Amino acid sequence: MSQDALRPRVGLFVTCLVDVFRPSVGFAAVKLLEAAGCTVDVPTAQTCCGQPAYNLGDKSTAKRIALQTIAAFEGFDYVVAPSGSCAGMLKSHFSELMADDPEALTRAKAFGHRVHELTSFLVNVRGMTAAPSQVYAGKVTYHDSCSGLRELGVKSEPRRLLASMPGVELVEMPDSEICCGFGGTFAVKFPDISNAMVEKKTANAKGVMPDLLLAGDMGCLMNMAGKLQRQGSPIGVRHVAEVLAGELSSPPISKPRD
Repeated sequence: MSQDALRPRVGLFVTCLVDVFRPSVGFAAVKLLEAAGCTVDVPTAQTCCGQPAYNLGDKSTAKRIALQTIAAFEGFDYVVAPSGSCAGMLKSHFSELMADDPEALTRAKAFGHRVHELTSFLVNVRGMTAAPSQVYAGKVTYHDSCSGLRELGVKSEPRRLLASMPGVELVEMPDSEICCGFGGTFAVKFPDISNAMVEKKTANAKGVMPDLLLAGDMGCLMNMAGKLQRQGSPIGVRHVAEVLAGELSSPPISKPRD
């Protein structure tokens, strides 16, 4: 039996925001997964995780998307997403959508057991103790996204990998676990509240004077980057996978173009 046959097969769920706004995060995720001894594929049939429809109450559309996603990732040992938000949707909420369909519910539960957020998979499943890249040197702070932290319990994993990089100084900002104000459709429905929340978040980040503000969710990163850019802050914003994989050729994340 070849060595490749022994490597776990991982299906990478790229996420919409990574695909459209930050492909370098997807490339970084592939590098990290391959360094962890996995064979990685990106199913072309994948689309959105269905979270926007789910959050807006359109359960029928969300269910159709969920069934398509489950089918797209059949045959993989694991499904990994560089996003706590999308991973939480895949892992937990697909089963909720199938509550009235026993056959689909069985498939959704089996699928959910194979789903992991990227840094959690690297540390807790593959036993990674050190980041593959040792390229970056500088001061960083980390924002805990709501879904990654509260739905999936991701907290120590990205910090452990960052701490393995000798050039990285990790400093904790106040209230790192507090929401940045994005919250998907929340930012659209309640823009004033969202803006007040992200102002507090960027103030806390600026208070510890990092070179980079990191997180594991593109929604949070784009929200915080947009506010920092409008404030004229020099703090760079990146997905944690970009630093861990040394995928730093792209400029830091900024607000989407108007």
